[in-house]
Amino acid sequence: MSSPLHDKVAFDAPPIPFDNSYAHLPPQFFAEQAPAPVGAPQLIKFNRALAHDLGLDVDALERDGAAIFSGSKLLPGSQPIAMAYAGHQFGGFVPQLGDGRAILLGEVVDGSGRRHDIQLKGSGPTPFSRRGDGRAALGPVLREYIVSEAMYALGIPTTRALAAVTTGEPVYREEVLPGAVFTRVAASHIRVGTFQYFAARGDTDSLRILADYVVDRHYPEIKDRKNRYLALLEAVAARQAALIARWLHVGFIHGVMNTDNMTISGETIDYGPCAFVDTYHSAAVFSSIDHHGRYAYANQPAIGQWNIARLGETLLSLIDPSLDAAVDLANAVIKAYGERFQTHWLAGMRAKLGLATEEDDDLDLIQALLALMQQQQADFTLTFRRLSDLAESDGGEATFAGSFKDPNSAAPWLARWRERIKRESQLPNDRARGMRGVNPAFIPRNHRIEQSIEAALEDGDFSLFEALLTVLARPYEDQPAFAPYAEPPQPAERVLQTFCGT
Repeated sequence: MSSPLHDKVAFDAPPIPFDNSYAHLPPQFFAEQAPAPVGAPQLIKFNRALAHDLGLDVDALERDGAAIFSGSKLLPGSQPIAMAYAGHQFGGFVPQLGDGRAILLGEVVDGSGRRHDIQLKGSGPTPFSRRGDGRAALGPVLREYIVSEAMYALGIPTTRALAAVTTGEPVYREEVLPGAVFTRVAASHIRVGTFQYFAARGDTDSLRILADYVVDRHYPEIKDRKNRYLALLEAVAARQAALIARWLHVGFIHGVMNTDNMTISGETIDYGPCAFVDTYHSAAVFSSIDHHGRYAYANQPAIGQWNIARLGETLLSLIDPSLDAAVDLANAVIKAYGERFQTHWLAGMRAKLGLATEEDDDLDLIQALLALMQQQQADFTLTFRRLSDLAESDGGEATFAGSFKDPNSAAPWLARWRERIKRESQLPNDRARGMRGVNPAFIPRNHRIEQSIEAALEDGDFSLFEALLTVLARPYEDQPAFAPYAEPPQPAERVLQTFCGT
């Protein structure tokens, strides 16, 4: 696996103290694969704060990051592997996918005892590359860095960005593009598709090993449950229901919710053709490969449930030796997922409207606002942020109404909302503070992402990339110096499609 190009780097202490566990599972779980060295790597961005939180040697990684995060040099303790998994892609099952352009360097345990994967994306071909080159272009690397860190700042469970490097080598897609490598940190990279990989092969022994590993790593609280495999399905379903509700609260569209892009840990993963809604529409789709809107904004909760059903299918033989009994137990969990999602979504939407108590008509009030926003082509983020400003004063209605194509259309709904919040006990300032804590002023707007990528590709200018990271690190704060970043795109700036980048 190593070569002269992969000589282990000499350090007094390894800058990444690897403590690997997945690489010690049986060999059918992965393929040993070193990253391919590159010609002239350069470090674009290194996440010092994340590295510090992980207990890494920040100075050493910043100094030698180009070589390390490009995969050109391996650190002591690294056991690079490409993970095996399958998956449903837009509803069609593929029995073998796997890491075709990603390599897991190893794992680290932070000061709180939490285990994290450190993975390179775009680090060269693997046995799962399916004739691909295993490389990544600069644009998708910048996109994933921006959006994953923005999601973290928004408080949404997500994989993180540790580093981005250029390789000094081209990649060939529809055009020749500069190559890059992205370093991703995740609670783990185990997916629904990982379970499907072994279920498709009838390998119950490996399924049990995998399930026990996941329980130990992610859900130790259920280890002693009488039916730990049913409890595992329940736990994953609960996390996914909460996660997807959070996506909808900020107008996020994943774009490619295949089962191989759904983590068992409950983190958002794989920021390919993702996008944030500008003008609100429940059927909004940006992904260039989602031709029929399978993963549209409002379809995401149902797709999450569909994916949980696919996970349940893989666990049936572990849940109960009687297939009928196992199906009944799994179906109960799948049904409960829908109820859990609705509870999370409704609670979050109440918070966005400044409602601390529950009333029967709240759902109708929320749906009426969303319907009005869609009819009047209102910007999703600005509408809720401006509503936050109304919570502490009787002024500002004109600014809020300005979000709508016909400003007069907002008056009836506003009157209903005013009457509703009168029945709340919160002080206006407290209500407004709470609403601003869940209604961001800044999101990674699609046109801003594209502008930063274009500047990097055409001019080697990363200043827009850096500025975007700066403003998105504090999404819930008013930042007057960055006020233009809160504005929706002008008609000529609108991004109508996003791409997966593979």
